[in-house]
Amino acid sequence: MSKLKKLLANFKLFFSYRELLFNMARREITQRYKQSALGYAWVILNPLFQLLVMTFVFSTIFKISSFSVPYIIFLMVGLLPWNFFAQSLGSSSNALVGNANLITKIYFPREILVYGTIIAKIVDFLYSCIVLIPFFIYFQVILTWQVLWIIPIFIIQLILTAALSLIISSFNLFYRDIQYLLTLIISLWFYLTPVLYPIEQFPAKYRFIFIFNPMSVLINAYRQVVLGGLPPNLNSLGIAAITSVVLYIFAYLLFKKLEGQFADYV
Repeated sequence: MSKLKKLLANFKLFFSYRELLFNMARREITQRYKQSALGYAWVILNPLFQLLVMTFVFSTIFKISSFSVPYIIFLMVGLLPWNFFAQSLGSSSNALVGNANLITKIYFPREILVYGTIIAKIVDFLYSCIVLIPFFIYFQVILTWQVLWIIPIFIIQLILTAALSLIISSFNLFYRDIQYLLTLIISLWFYLTPVLYPIEQFPAKYRFIFIFNPMSVLINAYRQVVLGGLPPNLNSLGIAAITSVVLYIFAYLLFKKLEGQFADYV
């Protein structure tokens, strides 16, 4: 009961610093492309070029089938949420290390640094989704009301992303090798998630891997509601939601436990 009260008190304190959170996110957004000629256009250009190259390689050279939809449509519906996930983890790994001057000088809930980074990546994700529009129009992709499932699916992904970001950012402060290990883990995770290929093309005897991969459930859910016009698998999505929430609670409590030592390691 005392832990629950402490948790609620921490959330209340965090809410009082909400203005600082949005200022951190705004700073992250404005500084990223400050000296760039094209500015925020890179948020759209990067996934566009990535999609075009990957589509050529995996649909023309490796001839991966996407069944009822053009491969580029199949790919982008999985790749854009994956990019948000991977880029959020990558940026969050340095959220504490890169703000050492703030951590040592003033007090505020340190998770704001992590959340600010994630909010900036949400903005990137929303802008990158503009890439979908011309392709959906050209290939005449028809959306149904089932597409509204994107909102709870994204919320589950956001909780999972926040949980892992809290763990990674705090551990990277104590062990700087984490940021290099993370690059390897994300690369392996990418190929073990059905972003480039349908699950049906993965060897049947190895498909049990996807059961332990919440991102696999989420990517499939995005495709099912956007491209299939069907509701997601509620059992799988429910398990992913519960897993994400439990992991977030664990990550938050761990982060707050370590928070008092952050100033000694920056």
